[in-house]
Amino acid sequence: MFHSKITGIGHYVPENIVTNKDLMQYMDTTEEWIVERTGIEQRRFVTPGKDTTSSMGTEAARIALDKAGLTPEDIDAVVFATLSPDFYFPGCAVLVLKNLGLVGKAAFDVRSQCSGFISALSMADQYIKTGMYKRVLVVCAEVQSNIMELSTRGRNMAVIFGDGAGAVVLEAHNEQGKGLLSTHIHADGNFAEELLMRHPGACQNPRITHEMLSSEEMLPHMNGNLVFKHAVVRFEEVINEALETNGYSVDDLDLLIPHQANLRISNFIQNRYKLPDEKVFNNIQKYGNTTAASIPIALSEAYAEGRIKPGSLVCFAAFGSGFIWGSALVRF
Repeated sequence: MFHSKITGIGHYVPENIVTNKDLMQYMDTTEEWIVERTGIEQRRFVTPGKDTTSSMGTEAARIALDKAGLTPEDIDAVVFATLSPDFYFPGCAVLVLKNLGLVGKAAFDVRSQCSGFISALSMADQYIKTGMYKRVLVVCAEVQSNIMELSTRGRNMAVIFGDGAGAVVLEAHNEQGKGLLSTHIHADGNFAEELLMRHPGACQNPRITHEMLSSEEMLPHMNGNLVFKHAVVRFEEVINEALETNGYSVDDLDLLIPHQANLRISNFIQNRYKLPDEKVFNNIQKYGNTTAASIPIALSEAYAEGRIKPGSLVCFAAFGSGFIWGSALVRF
């Protein structure tokens, strides 16, 4: 059986930096209030007419391909994870193919929200393991700034989320004990409505009304306390699952890269495992929660900073809307 390894990593974020002080112009909040609850100091918002979900994903993909020493023509398939596609349909994977000048390659879209990178990585890994594809481009990107309401009413969500993209190239290899060792994905739909954006959805007829546009129905909703309580439990469970499946303990980890949901969640997990700062990577302070893109953006920065070296054992873990949670263990 083939195995897969990450051979190229890239990320792209918009140039528009939005600080907590900037948000104070639109809503009743303070910099201290935001930092205390989320750890976020700034985030990136797209400039209308310049960046889209697919264009940012394409830029991240080009960087990942360059790092892997490949051209777009070398890729067999694209797996794209996002909750904020350019269009209601089609998805963004075909748009990346178009942007890269490719025709006839496979294209898949994944809707796993904050766990999107883990789901897309796992999907790509399965295709490589079966021998169907040799090289798969995994792309994750989000534009969330234009689905938030920058107001006191929308404050609890608007201060958290940002825009950006990350990508990795996954290639087949035959070395035992290296590359992507395992992935683990779980879900509990009983909590689907605790973190969601309800409209425009097909269960509503008509899908959009004037009343929706003027009310809070078109805004994303999150039961923050419930999400936090479940997240800290599921993060620990799925990290343990990844380590135990491969015969490792937390002491063997060189780096943990959690989904950048909230710095309080990341710190809670770090304290549970008694991990030193050098073994946990966080960049939510700079980018906010970029949902599916958060782990690959963090991975790209961690690699560039020398936090990941040949032989490093790295764990990715995520939890989010669905509820969906997952992990992946990688030996670089």
